[in-house]
Amino acid sequence: MLTSTANEDIRTSFWPRVREFAVPASMIETATARRLAGDWAGACAAAGFDVDLNLRAVARDHGRELASRVRSDLRALAPDLLRWHMPRIAPDGLLRPGVTLTLARYTALEGPVHLVARTAPAWADAGQRISLALWSRSTADAAGHPHPRPNRRFRLDLHRHLWDAGRVGELRERSGTGEVRERGGTGTSAVRDGTAPSQTHDRTGTDELRQGSAAGGPSDRPSHRQLDSDGPELTSPPACAVDRWAAEARILLAAEGRTGGVVLVRLGGRQRLVLELGADDDVIRPVPTPSAGTVSALPVLPDAATWVLPDLQLLRAGAIEAERLHPLVVAALAPDRAATGPPRTPDLQGRPRLVECRGARHRIGLVDGVLAPLDHDPDEIRREELLVALTGTPLPCLQAIDEAHRRPHCLAGVRERLVHGDTAGALAVVEGLLGPEALLRTGPLRDELEAAALRRITYGLFRAGLTGPGPTWFRPRPTGRDSRNRRTHPRHAA
Repeated sequence: MLTSTANEDIRTSFWPRVREFAVPASMIETATARRLAGDWAGACAAAGFDVDLNLRAVARDHGRELASRVRSDLRALAPDLLRWHMPRIAPDGLLRPGVTLTLARYTALEGPVHLVARTAPAWADAGQRISLALWSRSTADAAGHPHPRPNRRFRLDLHRHLWDAGRVGELRERSGTGEVRERGGTGTSAVRDGTAPSQTHDRTGTDELRQGSAAGGPSDRPSHRQLDSDGPELTSPPACAVDRWAAEARILLAAEGRTGGVVLVRLGGRQRLVLELGADDDVIRPVPTPSAGTVSALPVLPDAATWVLPDLQLLRAGAIEAERLHPLVVAALAPDRAATGPPRTPDLQGRPRLVECRGARHRIGLVDGVLAPLDHDPDEIRREELLVALTGTPLPCLQAIDEAHRRPHCLAGVRERLVHGDTAGALAVVEGLLGPEALLRTGPLRDELEAAALRRITYGLFRAGLTGPGPTWFRPRPTGRDSRNRRTHPRHAA
């Protein structure tokens, strides 16, 4: 899902890095194997999910029929695919913190029951883990979570193709093309790239939309007739899936038991667009923005329906190869290029590396699980280590080993993996470089690993409900023109 960074060039945004590090190939393979074996709980564990529901308790509290439906949805859930499509934020592409989104809705005697996925608040997001739970008005709120109620903007019960392995075939049709068709007096015309985006806010009185495609290129399927040429001119940021808005608004209103009406589209933190869909046609029209109280009561077009799918943009911009996408996504978007999964990085563990040392090319490699020089005898190494202890200059081979321990060339990749929760992948990279028996020396690499471990402890305390609303060290002091501490405000507590 896109976020408020949708205006950014997809090639320079965080999405290429997210697709490389956020859902590693090993996670996809393990979760898929367990899901296909019928082990939905094991698939969730492999994909970094915490399951906060018990089907026996669900049957006791809500009845066996509802518990059976929940069990069926959990078996259909591809948790690695859900993680792939979860909403993310700039600048690192981390999971949107402190959000609760609906995966499925059920009808019960006490009211609607939601199967929800939750992300931790920003101060406790180590490991980028996601929790699964049931929410209803009669249940207690999630302890310590800033927003335990389902978010109307981030809901996937109307977009099961983003998490249900059996419905992923709908992805191509509903991913959006960024193209819009306008009805004119002589026919239809497509508005594509090259249109300058216009930003409008709530206080302007009317919101306008003109679509410019960030994906580029013509659509490979016909678009719905959506924008009434007799209405006000419309402008929007690039990457909006305007060609899908009429159909998605129809789905949204149908879920509310209506055939037509007004919907609210959020295009950013302060941007709002109010659109009206006729009951008997596929035309969606902008309408004047009503009062603030009325706007808050309008149905909100889900974020997944607002923007063009990032994977589609990446493919069209040439920023990623299809084989590096999730296998289920590739099968839907580019079936002729489908593969078994993202290719793995070649295993270089144990392969010696060359170092220029005193006019010769020497090798350093793993010996007994530790990175060591291969072309120096042990006595020479002991003499050089003694020289280093006496503040002397070590051999270039020893300098290269010391640099690998403190600031290796793969440090950026290790940091990305740790930030996105792939601790196993980060440790595999470190062990492949330094060996499984190596003792880390003081430096940036050790600092990153220690910080990741401390963050995991903080997440464990959050899960156990032992941290309250959040540690005080995370709340920044007010700076600049805005004297408010926005991070401590309830709306920004995530």
